[in-house]
Amino acid sequence: MAEQLAFYVDIAACTGCKACQVACKDRSNLPAGVNWRRVFEYSGGEWTKEGELMVPSGLYTYFVSSACMHCEKPLCMEVCPTTAISKREDGIVLINPNRCIGCRYCQWACPYGAPQFDHDKGVMTKCDFCADLQAEGENPVCVDACPYRALDYGPLDELRAKYGDLNDPAPLPDPSITFPAVVFNPSQATRTSAKADGKIMNVEEVQK
Repeated sequence: MAEQLAFYVDIAACTGCKACQVACKDRSNLPAGVNWRRVFEYSGGEWTKEGELMVPSGLYTYFVSSACMHCEKPLCMEVCPTTAISKREDGIVLINPNRCIGCRYCQWACPYGAPQFDHDKGVMTKCDFCADLQAEGENPVCVDACPYRALDYGPLDELRAKYGDLNDPAPLPDPSITFPAVVFNPSQATRTSAKADGKIMNVEEVQK
């Protein structure tokens, strides 16, 4: 296989503005309820009482922009009964809508909730890494839309050499399940999946 393409997300720079999410939805003309890229707000800490006052103790908040991870071991592809999901030589995982029967097996198998059902079309859909734009030498729209340049992409090996190998900031799951092709730069507050002690604050928005 050619070099595995991957996303890079700088959590330390992300402000949760959701420009990436909006750009993705607009570019792909996604219906209500379908968001290929989602921004999780993750918070932790507590308030303790000191005398008559409530005082913050270890409070933190950060944002995690997440889309399909184009995993090195895509469970969505493994469980698809019609071979509608394939992984290209560059690592991009795609869904063929002409083969998809909308059974949702991929949705249930993916720990990231990346495949999402389009009720109007009756098929599964997900982030395609803007493969058509990349073929024209352009960037994925989420990358260009970020006003803080918190998103980037490139060969996974190069991203790891430049930014490290963090791929499981909370609230994302254990990366050993699918080996996601993604690299995150943590903020000072960032927890990992193994040390998650906070909670998602925008559950209704991100968990469809």
